[in-house]
Amino acid sequence: MSGGNRPYDVLMSTLGDVEERTSADLVCGERTPAPWESAMQATCECLSSGGTLDNLERRQAEDRLGESVYARFPVHTRSALIVAHSLMDRDVITEEELRAKMKEVRARLEMV
Repeated sequence: MSGGNRPYDVLMSTLGDVEERTSADLVCGERTPAPWESAMQATCECLSSGGTLDNLERRQAEDRLGESVYARFPVHTRSALIVAHSLMDRDVITEEELRAKMKEVRARLEMV
């Protein structure tokens, strides 16, 4: 991977403005998922049914990376990071493609 001194720099730098998790406890309570979370789940189901990223493999990556590499981020944010991480590991997307897409989405959100 290019673009940084360490792999997946694009993922770590993306969330610079996301509030870091300050508690080791998982907050389990009733909450309404944000629209992006529902879209994320649907995307994961499509990736799995298409054979790109199996749900079990994704969940195992969430367990492995969620409490190590991405532990400082909120639980629901980690899912998106881990999917992107896994897709880069499988050469489905490149770091450059991810950067370009993130730039495109940010520009679209600024217009709203």
